[in-house]
Amino acid sequence: MLVDFFTSSNASDESKMKTVKILCGLVCFLVLASNVWSMSRWNEARGVYDDVCYLRQAHLFQRFGLGGLDTSISRDDDHYLSAKLKEIGYPTWSDPTTAPCHTSMLAAKKLVMQYPPGTGFVLALFPQGFQVVPLYVLATVIVFGFAWLGISYARSTSSILLTAAFGCVAIYLMVNPTKASYSMAPTMVSCVLAGFFTARLFAAGLWRDRILLAALVGFLIGLAVNFRLPNLFLSSGYFLFFLVSFLIRPKIETFLQGALFGAGFLVGVAPTLAANAINAGSLFSTTYGGADTAPPELNATILLSYVTDMQFVLLVLAGVSTVLTLRWRRWSGQTQVALVTAGNLLVNLAFFMSHPVFTPYYTIPIAMLSLWSLLFVWLMQPAEAVDGGLVGQAAKA
Repeated sequence: MLVDFFTSSNASDESKMKTVKILCGLVCFLVLASNVWSMSRWNEARGVYDDVCYLRQAHLFQRFGLGGLDTSISRDDDHYLSAKLKEIGYPTWSDPTTAPCHTSMLAAKKLVMQYPPGTGFVLALFPQGFQVVPLYVLATVIVFGFAWLGISYARSTSSILLTAAFGCVAIYLMVNPTKASYSMAPTMVSCVLAGFFTARLFAAGLWRDRILLAALVGFLIGLAVNFRLPNLFLSSGYFLFFLVSFLIRPKIETFLQGALFGAGFLVGVAPTLAANAINAGSLFSTTYGGADTAPPELNATILLSYVTDMQFVLLVLAGVSTVLTLRWRRWSGQTQVALVTAGNLLVNLAFFMSHPVFTPYYTIPIAMLSLWSLLFVWLMQPAEAVDGGLVGQAAKA
Protein backbone atom coordinates (compact mmCIF):
# COMPACT_ATOMS: atom_id res chain seq x y z
CA MET A 1 0.00 0.00 0.00
CA LEU A 2 1.04 3.62 -0.58
CA VAL A 3 0.93 4.37 3.16
CA ASP A 4 3.22 1.41 3.83
CA PHE A 5 5.69 2.80 1.33
CA PHE A 6 5.83 6.17 3.12
CA THR A 7 6.38 4.53 6.51
CA SER A 8 8.66 1.71 5.40
CA SER A 9 12.30 1.81 6.39
CA ASN A 10 13.12 0.20 3.03
CA ALA A 11 12.53 3.47 1.24
CA SER A 12 15.02 6.24 1.82
CA ASP A 13 13.75 9.55 3.19
CA GLU A 14 14.84 11.32 0.02
CA SER A 15 12.99 8.84 -2.19
CA LYS A 16 9.81 9.10 -0.11
CA MET A 17 9.92 12.89 -0.15
CA LYS A 18 10.41 12.97 -3.91
CA THR A 19 7.50 10.60 -4.44
CA VAL A 20 5.20 12.62 -2.19
CA LYS A 21 6.15 15.84 -3.99
CA ILE A 22 5.49 14.30 -7.41
CA LEU A 23 2.10 12.94 -6.34
CA CYS A 24 1.07 16.22 -4.73
CA GLY A 25 2.24 18.17 -7.77
CA LEU A 26 0.18 15.84 -9.96
CA VAL A 27 -2.93 16.48 -7.87
CA CYS A 28 -2.43 20.23 -8.23
CA PHE A 29 -1.95 19.76 -11.97
CA LEU A 30 -5.22 17.86 -12.22
CA VAL A 31 -7.02 20.77 -10.52
CA LEU A 32 -5.30 23.11 -12.99
CA ALA A 33 -6.41 20.95 -15.94
CA SER A 34 -9.98 20.92 -14.65
CA ASN A 35 -9.90 24.72 -14.36
CA VAL A 36 -8.54 25.18 -17.88
CA TRP A 37 -11.23 22.87 -19.28
CA SER A 38 -13.92 24.86 -17.48
CA MET A 39 -12.46 28.20 -18.57
CA SER A 40 -12.25 27.12 -22.22
CA ARG A 41 -16.06 27.11 -22.34
CA TRP A 42 -16.57 30.58 -20.86
CA ASN A 43 -18.51 33.21 -22.80
CA GLU A 44 -17.37 36.83 -22.66
CA ALA A 45 -20.93 38.07 -23.22
CA ARG A 46 -22.53 36.71 -20.04
CA GLY A 47 -24.68 39.76 -19.32
CA VAL A 48 -22.60 41.27 -16.50
CA TYR A 49 -22.18 45.04 -16.69
CA ASP A 50 -18.72 44.99 -15.11
CA ASP A 51 -17.50 42.61 -17.81
CA VAL A 52 -18.61 44.93 -20.59
CA CYS A 53 -16.90 47.90 -18.99
CA TYR A 54 -13.61 46.07 -18.43
CA LEU A 55 -13.67 44.98 -22.08
CA ARG A 56 -14.37 48.57 -23.12
CA GLN A 57 -11.35 49.63 -21.08
CA ALA A 58 -9.25 47.03 -22.93
CA HIS A 59 -10.63 48.28 -26.24
CA LEU A 60 -9.52 51.83 -25.43
CA PHE A 61 -5.96 50.64 -24.74
CA GLN A 62 -5.87 48.65 -27.96
CA ARG A 63 -7.18 51.64 -29.89
CA PHE A 64 -5.28 54.52 -28.27
CA GLY A 65 -2.31 52.92 -26.49
CA LEU A 66 -1.59 54.69 -23.20
CA GLY A 67 -4.18 57.23 -24.28
CA GLY A 68 -6.67 54.58 -23.23
CA LEU A 69 -6.31 55.93 -19.68
CA ASP A 70 -8.92 58.51 -20.75
CA THR A 71 -12.23 56.67 -20.43
CA SER A 72 -14.56 59.52 -21.35
CA ILE A 73 -17.79 58.23 -22.84
CA SER A 74 -17.24 60.63 -25.76
CA ARG A 75 -14.48 58.28 -26.97
CA ASP A 76 -17.08 55.65 -27.82
CA ASP A 77 -17.36 57.20 -31.29
CA ASP A 78 -16.85 53.75 -32.83
CA HIS A 79 -19.88 52.50 -30.82
CA TYR A 80 -17.96 49.63 -29.22
CA LEU A 81 -19.67 50.08 -25.85
CA SER A 82 -23.10 50.53 -27.41
CA ALA A 83 -22.68 47.31 -29.38
CA LYS A 84 -21.59 45.38 -26.29
CA LEU A 85 -24.54 46.69 -24.28
CA LYS A 86 -26.92 45.81 -27.09
CA GLU A 87 -25.42 42.31 -27.18
CA ILE A 88 -26.37 41.67 -23.55
CA GLY A 89 -29.80 43.28 -23.91
CA TYR A 90 -29.17 46.50 -21.95
CA PRO A 91 -32.43 48.51 -22.19
CA THR A 92 -30.90 51.91 -23.07
CA TRP A 93 -27.86 50.67 -24.99
CA SER A 94 -28.12 53.49 -27.53
CA ASP A 95 -27.95 56.25 -24.88
CA PRO A 96 -24.32 56.64 -23.71
CA THR A 97 -25.33 58.85 -20.78
CA THR A 98 -26.96 55.83 -19.11
CA ALA A 99 -24.00 53.47 -19.53
CA PRO A 100 -23.40 51.27 -16.45
CA CYS A 101 -20.14 51.42 -14.46
CA HIS A 102 -19.62 55.06 -15.44
CA THR A 103 -19.61 58.09 -13.16
CA SER A 104 -20.26 61.75 -13.90
CA MET A 105 -17.20 63.81 -12.97
CA LEU A 106 -18.13 67.43 -12.32
CA ALA A 107 -14.52 68.60 -12.04
CA ALA A 108 -13.51 67.04 -15.35
CA LYS A 109 -16.95 67.67 -16.88
CA LYS A 110 -17.31 64.23 -18.41
CA LEU A 111 -18.76 60.78 -17.91
CA VAL A 112 -15.98 58.29 -17.21
CA MET A 113 -15.47 54.66 -16.25
CA GLN A 114 -15.20 54.08 -12.51
CA TYR A 115 -12.53 51.34 -12.52
CA PRO A 116 -8.75 51.77 -12.23
CA PRO A 117 -6.94 50.97 -15.51
CA GLY A 118 -5.06 47.75 -14.68
CA THR A 119 -7.68 45.13 -15.55
CA GLY A 120 -8.40 46.71 -18.93
CA PHE A 121 -4.68 46.93 -19.64
CA VAL A 122 -4.00 43.22 -19.05
CA LEU A 123 -7.09 42.26 -21.07
CA ALA A 124 -5.75 44.44 -23.90
CA LEU A 125 -2.69 42.18 -24.13
CA PHE A 126 -4.92 39.53 -25.76
CA PRO A 127 -6.80 39.70 -29.08
CA GLN A 128 -10.26 41.26 -29.03
CA GLY A 129 -12.95 38.61 -28.67
CA PHE A 130 -10.57 36.16 -26.98
CA GLN A 131 -9.36 38.04 -23.93
CA VAL A 132 -10.96 36.61 -20.80
CA VAL A 133 -10.12 32.92 -21.27
CA PRO A 134 -6.38 33.43 -21.93
CA LEU A 135 -6.14 35.94 -19.06
CA TYR A 136 -7.63 33.46 -16.59
CA VAL A 137 -5.66 30.50 -17.94
CA LEU A 138 -2.39 32.43 -17.69
CA ALA A 139 -3.21 33.66 -14.18
CA THR A 140 -4.13 30.13 -13.07
CA VAL A 141 -0.93 28.68 -14.51
CA ILE A 142 1.06 31.26 -12.53
CA VAL A 143 -0.76 30.30 -9.32
CA PHE A 144 -0.08 26.63 -10.09
CA GLY A 145 3.60 27.48 -10.62
CA PHE A 146 3.87 28.98 -7.15
CA ALA A 147 2.00 26.04 -5.63
CA TRP A 148 4.58 23.74 -7.24
CA LEU A 149 7.37 26.02 -6.03
CA GLY A 150 6.02 25.74 -2.49
CA ILE A 151 5.90 21.95 -2.75
CA SER A 152 9.53 21.91 -3.93
CA TYR A 153 10.53 24.07 -0.93
CA ALA A 154 8.85 21.75 1.60
CA ARG A 155 11.21 19.61 3.68
CA SER A 156 8.84 17.26 5.49
CA THR A 157 5.92 15.08 4.47
CA SER A 158 3.50 17.11 6.57
CA SER A 159 4.60 20.41 5.02
CA ILE A 160 4.38 18.93 1.51
CA LEU A 161 0.80 17.78 2.12
CA LEU A 162 -0.17 21.10 3.72
CA THR A 163 1.32 23.07 0.82
CA ALA A 164 -0.33 20.87 -1.78
CA ALA A 165 -3.72 21.16 -0.08
CA PHE A 166 -3.48 24.94 -0.01
CA GLY A 167 -2.18 25.00 -3.58
CA CYS A 168 -5.21 23.01 -4.80
CA VAL A 169 -7.56 25.41 -3.01
CA ALA A 170 -5.76 28.45 -4.46
CA ILE A 171 -5.97 27.01 -7.98
CA TYR A 172 -9.65 26.14 -7.59
CA LEU A 173 -10.41 29.67 -6.39
CA MET A 174 -9.32 30.94 -9.82
CA VAL A 175 -12.71 29.67 -11.06
CA ASN A 176 -14.89 30.27 -8.05
CA PRO A 177 -15.25 33.03 -6.88
CA THR A 178 -12.57 34.70 -9.03
CA LYS A 179 -14.73 34.36 -12.14
CA ALA A 180 -17.20 36.84 -10.62
CA SER A 181 -14.98 39.79 -11.59
CA TYR A 182 -12.32 40.04 -14.29
CA SER A 183 -10.29 42.20 -11.90
CA MET A 184 -9.77 39.24 -9.59
CA ALA A 185 -7.58 37.17 -11.93
CA PRO A 186 -4.66 39.65 -11.99
CA THR A 187 -5.32 40.46 -8.33
CA MET A 188 -4.77 36.82 -7.35
CA VAL A 189 -1.48 36.81 -9.25
CA SER A 190 -0.42 39.98 -7.44
CA CYS A 191 -1.26 38.34 -4.10
CA VAL A 192 0.81 35.21 -4.72
CA LEU A 193 3.76 37.27 -5.99
CA ALA A 194 3.55 39.69 -3.06
CA GLY A 195 3.15 36.78 -0.62
CA PHE A 196 6.24 35.02 -1.96
CA PHE A 197 8.42 38.12 -1.90
CA THR A 198 7.08 39.15 1.52
CA ALA A 199 8.46 35.87 2.85
CA ARG A 200 11.72 36.49 0.97
CA LEU A 201 11.88 39.99 2.45
CA PHE A 202 11.73 38.84 6.05
CA ALA A 203 13.82 35.74 5.38
CA ALA A 204 16.68 37.79 3.93
CA GLY A 205 19.75 38.01 6.15
CA LEU A 206 21.47 41.04 4.58
CA TRP A 207 19.80 44.39 5.15
CA ARG A 208 20.71 45.48 1.61
CA ASP A 209 18.65 42.58 0.29
CA ARG A 210 15.81 43.52 2.60
CA ILE A 211 15.53 47.12 1.43
CA LEU A 212 15.51 46.02 -2.22
CA LEU A 213 12.88 43.38 -1.50
CA ALA A 214 10.85 45.94 0.47
CA ALA A 215 10.75 48.13 -2.66
CA LEU A 216 9.69 45.14 -4.78
CA VAL A 217 6.90 44.12 -2.39
CA GLY A 218 5.70 47.73 -2.25
CA PHE A 219 5.63 47.83 -6.04
CA LEU A 220 3.63 44.59 -6.27
CA ILE A 221 1.07 45.81 -3.73
CA GLY A 222 0.81 49.14 -5.55
CA LEU A 223 0.39 47.28 -8.83
CA ALA A 224 -2.57 45.40 -7.35
CA VAL A 225 -4.36 48.72 -6.77
CA ASN A 226 -4.54 49.16 -10.54
CA PHE A 227 -6.76 46.08 -10.73
CA ARG A 228 -9.04 46.79 -7.77
CA LEU A 229 -9.01 50.07 -5.86
CA PRO A 230 -9.75 48.39 -2.49
CA ASN A 231 -6.44 46.54 -2.91
CA LEU A 232 -5.03 49.78 -1.54
CA PHE A 233 -5.71 48.34 1.93
CA LEU A 234 -3.39 45.39 1.26
CA SER A 235 -0.53 47.79 2.04
CA SER A 236 -1.82 48.77 5.48
CA GLY A 237 -0.13 46.00 7.49
CA TYR A 238 3.24 46.75 5.89
CA PHE A 239 3.07 50.48 6.58
CA LEU A 240 1.99 49.81 10.18
CA PHE A 241 4.80 47.30 10.69
CA PHE A 242 7.55 49.56 9.33
CA LEU A 243 6.22 52.58 11.23
CA VAL A 244 5.95 50.80 14.59
CA SER A 245 9.31 49.06 14.09
CA PHE A 246 11.02 52.39 13.47
CA LEU A 247 9.34 54.04 16.45
CA ILE A 248 10.43 51.18 18.74
CA ARG A 249 13.95 50.87 17.33
CA PRO A 250 14.83 53.91 15.16
CA LYS A 251 17.49 52.36 12.92
CA ILE A 252 18.49 53.48 9.45
CA GLU A 253 17.82 50.00 8.04
CA THR A 254 14.22 50.03 9.28
CA PHE A 255 13.69 53.55 7.93
CA LEU A 256 15.06 52.59 4.51
CA GLN A 257 12.88 49.50 4.31
CA GLY A 258 9.76 51.51 5.05
CA ALA A 259 10.77 54.37 2.74
CA LEU A 260 11.56 52.07 -0.17
CA PHE A 261 8.38 50.09 0.40
CA GLY A 262 6.46 53.37 0.16
CA ALA A 263 8.41 54.45 -2.93
CA GLY A 264 7.78 51.12 -4.63
CA PHE A 265 4.10 51.37 -3.74
CA LEU A 266 3.83 54.82 -5.33
CA VAL A 267 5.51 53.60 -8.51
CA GLY A 268 3.15 50.64 -8.67
CA VAL A 269 0.02 52.74 -8.16
CA ALA A 270 1.14 55.48 -10.61
CA PRO A 271 -1.15 54.33 -13.48
CA THR A 272 -4.21 54.71 -11.25
CA LEU A 273 -3.08 58.16 -10.10
CA ALA A 274 -2.58 59.18 -13.73
CA ALA A 275 -6.03 57.84 -14.64
CA ASN A 276 -7.54 59.79 -11.73
CA ALA A 277 -5.92 62.99 -12.95
CA ILE A 278 -7.24 62.45 -16.47
CA ASN A 279 -10.73 61.26 -15.63
CA ALA A 280 -11.51 62.86 -12.26
CA GLY A 281 -9.42 66.01 -12.51
CA SER A 282 -7.08 65.21 -9.61
CA LEU A 283 -4.52 62.53 -8.68
CA PHE A 284 -6.37 61.66 -5.48
CA SER A 285 -9.97 62.05 -6.64
CA THR A 286 -11.89 58.81 -7.06
CA THR A 287 -13.87 57.91 -10.15
CA TYR A 288 -16.23 55.81 -8.03
CA GLY A 289 -19.62 57.00 -6.86
CA GLY A 290 -22.80 55.85 -5.15
CA ALA A 291 -22.59 53.14 -2.49
CA ASP A 292 -18.86 52.65 -3.09
CA THR A 293 -18.14 56.07 -1.59
CA ALA A 294 -20.63 55.86 1.27
CA PRO A 295 -19.24 56.35 4.80
CA PRO A 296 -18.50 53.20 6.83
CA GLU A 297 -21.40 51.77 8.81
CA LEU A 298 -21.87 48.45 10.56
CA ASN A 299 -24.70 46.49 8.99
CA ALA A 300 -25.93 43.19 10.39
CA THR A 301 -26.96 41.98 6.93
CA ILE A 302 -23.49 42.59 5.51
CA LEU A 303 -21.82 40.88 8.46
CA LEU A 304 -24.12 37.87 8.14
CA SER A 305 -23.36 37.69 4.40
CA TYR A 306 -19.63 37.34 5.12
CA VAL A 307 -20.13 34.82 7.92
CA THR A 308 -22.20 32.54 5.68
CA ASP A 309 -19.88 32.87 2.66
CA MET A 310 -16.81 30.86 1.67
CA GLN A 311 -14.72 33.98 2.30
CA PHE A 312 -15.30 33.49 6.02
CA VAL A 313 -13.54 30.12 5.93
CA LEU A 314 -10.48 31.66 4.26
CA LEU A 315 -10.45 34.55 6.70
CA VAL A 316 -10.63 32.16 9.65
CA LEU A 317 -7.76 30.12 8.17
CA ALA A 318 -5.72 33.30 7.71
CA GLY A 319 -6.43 34.45 11.26
CA VAL A 320 -5.72 31.06 12.83
CA SER A 321 -2.53 30.68 10.77
CA THR A 322 -1.36 34.10 11.96
CA VAL A 323 -1.98 33.21 15.61
CA LEU A 324 -0.31 29.80 15.26
CA THR A 325 2.69 31.38 13.55
CA LEU A 326 3.12 33.80 16.44
CA ARG A 327 2.78 30.92 18.91
CA TRP A 328 5.03 28.37 17.20
CA ARG A 329 7.48 30.71 15.48
CA ARG A 330 10.96 29.29 15.10
CA TRP A 331 12.79 32.41 13.88
CA SER A 332 12.31 36.16 13.62
CA GLY A 333 11.17 36.14 9.99
CA GLN A 334 8.02 34.25 10.90
CA THR A 335 7.21 36.71 13.69
CA GLN A 336 7.61 39.68 11.37
CA VAL A 337 5.44 38.22 8.62
CA ALA A 338 2.76 37.28 11.17
CA LEU A 339 2.73 40.83 12.54
CA VAL A 340 2.36 42.28 9.04
CA THR A 341 -0.44 39.82 8.34
CA ALA A 342 -2.21 40.63 11.62
CA GLY A 343 -2.21 44.35 10.86
CA ASN A 344 -3.38 43.72 7.31
CA LEU A 345 -6.24 41.49 8.37
CA LEU A 346 -7.48 43.92 11.02
CA VAL A 347 -7.51 46.95 8.72
CA ASN A 348 -9.05 45.11 5.76
CA LEU A 349 -11.73 43.47 7.88
CA ALA A 350 -12.59 46.81 9.47
CA PHE A 351 -13.06 48.32 6.01
CA PHE A 352 -15.02 45.56 4.31
CA MET A 353 -17.23 44.68 7.28
CA SER A 354 -18.34 48.31 7.45
CA HIS A 355 -18.67 48.75 3.67
CA PRO A 356 -22.31 48.93 2.49
CA VAL A 357 -21.74 46.53 -0.42
CA PHE A 358 -21.09 42.77 -0.23
CA THR A 359 -19.66 40.55 -2.97
CA PRO A 360 -18.37 36.94 -2.81
CA TYR A 361 -14.81 38.06 -3.52
CA TYR A 362 -14.15 41.31 -1.61
CA THR A 363 -12.01 39.77 1.15
CA ILE A 364 -10.40 37.04 -0.99
CA PRO A 365 -7.29 39.17 -1.78
CA ILE A 366 -6.38 39.85 1.86
CA ALA A 367 -7.02 36.23 2.81
CA MET A 368 -4.85 34.90 -0.02
CA LEU A 369 -2.05 37.43 0.49
CA SER A 370 -1.96 36.50 4.18
CA LEU A 371 -2.00 32.75 3.57
CA TRP A 372 0.63 32.82 0.80
CA SER A 373 2.92 35.00 2.95
CA LEU A 374 2.60 32.73 5.99
CA LEU A 375 2.99 29.56 3.94
CA PHE A 376 6.18 30.67 2.22
CA VAL A 377 7.79 32.08 5.36
CA TRP A 378 7.35 28.65 6.98
CA LEU A 379 8.77 26.91 3.93
CA MET A 380 11.75 29.29 3.81
CA GLN A 381 12.78 28.90 7.45
CA PRO A 382 16.45 28.02 8.00
CA ALA A 383 17.29 24.30 8.09
CA GLU A 384 18.21 24.46 11.77
CA ALA A 385 14.73 25.80 12.60
CA VAL A 386 12.92 22.99 10.79
CA ASP A 387 11.33 20.49 13.15
CA GLY A 388 8.47 18.90 11.29
CA GLY A 389 6.99 22.15 9.93
CA LEU A 390 3.84 23.85 11.18
CA VAL A 391 1.95 20.58 11.57
CA GLY A 392 4.77 19.04 13.55
CA GLN A 393 4.91 22.03 15.86
CA ALA A 394 1.16 21.81 16.41
CA ALA A 395 1.45 18.18 17.42
CA LYS A 396 4.10 19.07 20.02
CA ALA A 397 2.17 21.95 21.60
